[in-house]
Amino acid sequence: MFYPTGGFRRATRYVIHRMRRLPDRPHRIARGVFAGSLIGFLPLPGLQFLGAWGLAWVMRGNVLAALLATFNSNPITTPFFAVGAITLGHWMLGIDTPLTAEAIGEGFARAGGDLWHNFLALFGPAHMHWDGLSQFWSDIYLPYFIGALGPGILLSLIFYYITIPLVEAYQKARVAKFKERSDKRLLLREKLAALALRGEPRKEPAETAAKDPVRDTKQGDDAPPSTP
Repeated sequence: MFYPTGGFRRATRYVIHRMRRLPDRPHRIARGVFAGSLIGFLPLPGLQFLGAWGLAWVMRGNVLAALLATFNSNPITTPFFAVGAITLGHWMLGIDTPLTAEAIGEGFARAGGDLWHNFLALFGPAHMHWDGLSQFWSDIYLPYFIGALGPGILLSLIFYYITIPLVEAYQKARVAKFKERSDKRLLLREKLAALALRGEPRKEPAETAAKDPVRDTKQGDDAPPSTP
């Protein structure tokens, strides 16, 4: 869940390999990578696949590439990006609330407490509370979303321009390899056709000739009688 079995390097190479093999035009794959990467940077828990699919469809990009690109966010790198995005969002929105680990933890705790309390209130006489959720929205979530847009767009554009030459190079190499195999098959067929036109008999293996009872019988009938 937190660390791939083969390591991040192998997981990254696998995702890139899958993207290069997608049967689509490089620019469509790159647009899908941009859409999925951008959605992956935004705080949309549980909705990243749906958001990546929708944005890729709007941009006319490759949907599968968008879904693969959402894996740029993981439990190890996301906290560092989130702190930077929230800090930038506070600066952009002019929020003076101190951004510390305790403040972030308290905001999540109060929001979670309000969600649980409001859920229980649906089945009882208690009144719903929205103070913790409201503070979480204004101090954490909204700054996170606003602050993640700029860096997310910038990094996604970098991934976009990197993806195009990678996919083009891979597809050209694949076409060249396929053409080389086709040329070898064509050359082999031409050689077989030339042998057939010459009328050269096919050579049967020695083992087949030795095990053929019909051939042995014919050889026995044609052989001269032995002298006593």
